[in-house]
Amino acid sequence: MANILVVDDELGIRDLLSEILNDEGHQVDLAENAAQARAARALARPDLVLLDIWMPDTDGVTLLKEWSTSGLLTMPVIMMSGHATIDTAVEATKIGAMAFLEKPITLQKLLKAVEQGLARTLARQPANPVKVNAPVIDFVPEALKANGAAAVSADRGLQAIQSFMLEKPLRDARDEFEKAYFEFHLAKEGGSMTRVAEKTGLERTHLYRKLKQLGVDLTRGRRTS
Repeated sequence: MANILVVDDELGIRDLLSEILNDEGHQVDLAENAAQARAARALARPDLVLLDIWMPDTDGVTLLKEWSTSGLLTMPVIMMSGHATIDTAVEATKIGAMAFLEKPITLQKLLKAVEQGLARTLARQPANPVKVNAPVIDFVPEALKANGAAAVSADRGLQAIQSFMLEKPLRDARDEFEKAYFEFHLAKEGGSMTRVAEKTGLERTHLYRKLKQLGVDLTRGRRTS
């Protein structure tokens, strides 16, 4: 989980980005202007900042330059705007912004930019001399436990060996498979409905209704830290 600061004077944008990033398991702080952004940056030391360019008090490029000249640009900053010119985007990049997102921001571009930004944050952190084993997800879909299912996981991957009772009626077998399928992806994606929707090709609303219909535990696999 990362600490992400979203700076935008539009309430709707703040709410939307907050919802998406919270769903991804991140801690999100919000600021509607440069003054609040300065305070949030000093208090929370964010791992990444999403910074709007056009704001009423101090524009995002000016705030970015302020952080850069004062040695406070220690985190990746992704600039956002719906009206900025190419020159503005180039200027922000020269100052130190790592990326520029044009509004309206698509989900795919947002998640990709955030992922790249957080990867840069991790790369800046000093290496830990203590070698630890990678976390392993031990997951067996609830729908398959009664049928002798086994699941194994490995570093950076999740594999499942599933056993179904093929003598069941087709409808029952299909429901069992679908429930196991969605439980698998929920566990793999840390409970993120956004990523599961992307992986399965379903709209979030449709996905939510499907999970409720199948009796899938929506809290299963959700990140807690």
